Parts: sequence; C-alpha cells; structure tokens
Amino acid sequence: MDMLDCLDTTWSGAVVYVDDKTKKDLDRPYGRVNRRQLKSKMLQKCISNGVKFHQTKVIKVIHEESKSLLICNDGVTIQASVVLDATGFSRCLVQYDKPYDPGYQVAYGILAEVEEHPFDVDKMVFMDWRDSHLNNNLELKESNSKIPTFLYAMPFSSDRIFLEETSLVARPGVPMKDIQERMVARLRHLGIKVKSIEEDERCVIPMGGPSPCSLKELLESVVQLYLGSDRSFSGSELSAEVWKDLWPIERRRQREFFCFGMDVLLKLDLPATRRFFDAFFNLEPRYWHGFLSSRLFLPELVLFGLSLFSHASNPSRLEIMAKGTLPLVNMINNLIQDRK
Repeated sequence: MDMLDCLDTTWSGAVVYVDDKTKKDLDRPYGRVNRRQLKSKMLQKCISNGVKFHQTKVIKVIHEESKSLLICNDGVTIQASVVLDATGFSRCLVQYDKPYDPGYQVAYGILAEVEEHPFDVDKMVFMDWRDSHLNNNLELKESNSKIPTFLYAMPFSSDRIFLEETSLVARPGVPMKDIQERMVARLRHLGIKVKSIEEDERCVIPMGGPSPCSLKELLESVVQLYLGSDRSFSGSELSAEVWKDLWPIERRRQREFFCFGMDVLLKLDLPATRRFFDAFFNLEPRYWHGFLSSRLFLPELVLFGLSLFSHASNPSRLEIMAKGTLPLVNMINNLIQDRK
C-alpha cells in the first residue's frame, strides 16, 4: 500500500522476556507508524478520489425500501444507497444475533522523556513477562499471577521511549487503574524515572466474541440499486456480495481459530502464559510470523497448532488439553455450521 513513508522509526529486531532467566531475540524488523502522517496520507487519497466529507455525528439510521437516511445531530439528513458502519468499538449500527461477550485487551502507555532506561535502542521490547518488580507488593503480584500483564517498549533514544503495560486478553478486562499501578511498579523497579510525558494512551480493544449479523440482514432494505450496467441488483444480492468480499470463508475460518486461541489464553495464569509463549517463539519463524501477521489460513493454522503442541513443555501440553478441549469442540462446531 506504499505506506513505508508513514514509519517514523524502525528497529532491526525485537526481544521477548519470558521470565527473569529466559530471553528470546526475534530476528524480524519492526516499525512505528506515525499516526498523524498516516491519517494525512489517507485523507489525501480520499480527496484525490473525490470523497466528500461532512463533519457531524450520526444519531440514527433509517432504512427505507430504496434508500437509507442518516439523521445527524446538526440537523442535516443525508440520503445514501449503502451505509458503511466504521464506528468500531462503539458498535452503533452493527447488530448481533448472539450475546456480545468478547475478551478485552487493555493497555496504558506513555511516550516519555526519561533520565535513562535499560533497553537496547536497536531493539524494541515485544513482550516482557517478568514480574520481579512486584515482589514488594504481594497484592499486585497475586493479581498479576492470575491475570498477567506485560511491558511493550519502543526505545527511540537513550532518554526517549514509549512504554506500555498491556493485558493481552481478559474477560472482563483488567481495570485501567490496575494496569497503571503495575506499570508504575515496573518502571520503579527498572530504574526508569520519567522527566516528562509527551503523550499517553488508554486502549480497550474487544477481541473475539460473536460475528455481527450478515450484511444481508443489515442492508436488506436497500432493494434496488443500479451499478453502472444494464443489470439491477436487489439489496439482498448486493449485501450478500459485499459480505462475501468482507468475510470470505477463509477469513471466517481464520477468525474461528483466533477465537479458539483466545479462549485458551483467557484461562492461562502467568506461569502457563510464560510456558505458552516460550513454545510459541520457539516455532519456525514462518509460523509465528504468519500467525502474528494474519497470513496463515486454516490448513496452515492446523499445522501451526500441531507444531506449537509439539514444541510445548509437558505441563503446557496438559494445560492446552485441559483448557482447550471445550474451545476446540466449539470451534469445530462453528466451522461445520458455517458450511451450511
């Protein structure tokens, strides 16, 4: 997509701290996206392709037989043939036919000027699962042992760094206050003294959960559209085609596997999580590269799972079997249902 100019910093590799004794070097470059530059570039692409903007808040969408009406809070009503819901986390327009109960990834991060930090400026810290910083706070150490968090860090120089404490996934999500307390304890233990904070971020990201109703159900009120040819499409036909492009069978199967993996991770405490990622990053690079970049599809994901199981320690294998059997059955059932 020609986005390399949106990277403001790159690192030649990354590191994962499984615990105080185990460190893994990841031979893969990483980059940080400049959000403002990316947004500017995308806006310029929109403008050059004739996209028109109207800055307002949509408070309601009314689907009629041949059109949809967007009711805005500034009194303007916009008529549309097809409405694309990009509200993301808020789920203003998306409908679900099953209870919405995802896991949540929660993180608190700061871009800060510090006196110094202990990290190699040529490598970003992908995951740091060490918990020795909590030895003097038994309450935090116990809660972290049950639902662990890790440090993610991008050192830009010896005195400028992005630091983020992250809960990979939990249901319900770890409270932001707990995340911040763990981060303060970690930075104190690492001897990182913050001089100033350029920006901070609070992330709450839903993960997994049911898929939304198909676009056929969401857009079935758009009955007749003329698409620049001599053929007229019904709304259900159009929405079915859009749905097929957005969620082809390969992506739906991939998502089912990811949900299966999430359901296993939800049940792992800190020792089990460490064992899991110790095995994960011992895999052939093509497997963990492909998994993290969503380039593996179901046949390869099955091989990935078998390889992960073979690389896992015996305690980790027992944990995967004990805590992954029911999620595995659910995944297989969902895959069978999706074929019908």
